[in-house]
Amino acid sequence: MAFDGITIANLAKELKEELVGARIFKITQPEEDELQFVFKGTKSGSKKLFISVSPSLPIIYFTEENKPSPFTAPNFCMFLRKHIGNGRLVDLYQPNMERILVFVVEHFDEMGDLCRKELIVELMGKHSNIIFVNDEHKILDSIKHIPASVSSLREVLPGRPYFIPKTGEKLNPLTVSQEDFLSSLIKKDLPLEKALYQSFTGISPLIARSMIDQSGLEAKANTKSINEDFLRHLYHFFKDNMTLVKEENFHPQIYEKDGDYIEYSSIPLSGFDDCQVLEKNSISDLLSDYYKTKVIRTRMRQKSADLRHLVSQLLEKEIKKLDLQERQLADTGKMEKDRIYGELIKAYAYTLPEQADSLICQNYYDDNKEIEIKLDKNLTPMENSQKYFSKYAKAKRTASALSSVILETKETVKHLESVQTSLEFAMDEASLLQIREELEEYGFIKKHVHGKKKGKVEKSQPYHYQTPDGYDLYVGKNNYQNEELTFHFANNNDWWFHAKGIPGSHVIVKSKDKKELPDSVFEAAAGLAAYYSKNSKQGKVEIDYVQKRELRKVTGAAPGFVIYHTNYSMMIAPSIKGLNLLS
Repeated sequence: MAFDGITIANLAKELKEELVGARIFKITQPEEDELQFVFKGTKSGSKKLFISVSPSLPIIYFTEENKPSPFTAPNFCMFLRKHIGNGRLVDLYQPNMERILVFVVEHFDEMGDLCRKELIVELMGKHSNIIFVNDEHKILDSIKHIPASVSSLREVLPGRPYFIPKTGEKLNPLTVSQEDFLSSLIKKDLPLEKALYQSFTGISPLIARSMIDQSGLEAKANTKSINEDFLRHLYHFFKDNMTLVKEENFHPQIYEKDGDYIEYSSIPLSGFDDCQVLEKNSISDLLSDYYKTKVIRTRMRQKSADLRHLVSQLLEKEIKKLDLQERQLADTGKMEKDRIYGELIKAYAYTLPEQADSLICQNYYDDNKEIEIKLDKNLTPMENSQKYFSKYAKAKRTASALSSVILETKETVKHLESVQTSLEFAMDEASLLQIREELEEYGFIKKHVHGKKKGKVEKSQPYHYQTPDGYDLYVGKNNYQNEELTFHFANNNDWWFHAKGIPGSHVIVKSKDKKELPDSVFEAAAGLAAYYSKNSKQGKVEIDYVQKRELRKVTGAAPGFVIYHTNYSMMIAPSIKGLNLLS
């Protein structure tokens, strides 16, 4: 997944064609590292532009969504509204194939004079930022302030001069000559792929591999070992790809395999023969489609970090407790030996002299094999016998208690593992709230009031999928929803699916007038259950499925836990392919 200089070039073309000449109608800041603009007077009328400079997922694209914003706008948002609210976008460009977009805005200041300012969006991984500068390239403000204590290379603070960070000795791939191309690669003692993307601005490892694959060379071959004629051969493919960029002849496409998005690019890639190529009308549509779920998941992982850390700690603690309890139970397994010793001492007591420190006798519990039993010489034979019987009785009580405690600990581990899996699939704040409430209800965390927040959080609902032939499939996002779906929503004739022996979502398939489900629906539901399970990244997952009437709720068990004695099973790959997500 390469948000590289070529993708930025494609974006620059599309955004420029659509937005230049339009006015900024609205500016919001949904998150601390996000901006959303509404432009009026674009080619399409009105457009929303979403920008994120999240360290884990910097992105920019047109969107139809209206992300909720904080009740009080952050300072940077207010600053932009003051200076360029109602401003007109007069230019948009990408400097030298860098991962940077510059928005040039004209506006009238307080004196009524026409001014020009630039909003610079740097999409550089963890160094991503949005920087607002005046016509002298002096920084007015930025969405992230970077003092000298954080970066010795460049301060990003109001009043400091703006400059693009140096990218070493990288060359502009759109203007490089064959001679400079060869010279740049030859002097690097690196694998060809690495030498290529480290030599030219805006070239990602993905694009480098693709061009090398087109040329027939080895990506891992060291540049020092490659004949210069082969590097000239590579240059022709490099130039052909860069000509597509220079002429703005972009072909946004996603490479899909088994229902999952593998890669994307603005120019055709080589090396993905086993993938289906999905052509997109625009790079913005592609990015919105490709990253929409990823952006949400990344944001939710940030918001759920405290819960995930807490559950991980609790789970680790319970697993250690279970290991200790099982070792203690294993130690009590020796208790039968103490009972036998007590019986043998009692049986052979008449043969023992006073103050004997051991008994050597035949063990009639083990084919009369000779055995030596240690004795306390200060005790009588019967007292020694009673001592072993007491050890046996204590170990027996301990084993009985441990067996019960171990069952409870195992249930707690299962419960926490199910919560951990639910957190992986939490895609909205309402789901997180339900998970937190479950942890509170079962005493894992302290209860506290969730209300009195601006804007009420809507109640989280299960996923609702539909097959091409109209069958409805519902997926629980957490244990509460699993419980609701299975025991309150599903009818006796509906079908229930779940990954065998591991945490995962309950999947309910609504039956139609008692008709037998088509095989394709069974497979789709099983694929969903595998997809929303702990083993979703594995090639195949075993899925149990049964009609709801066969399920039983265990009294006192955690929500979503069921038992069943009659079921069918199948092995299937996790997949949501071919299903329509309705909600």
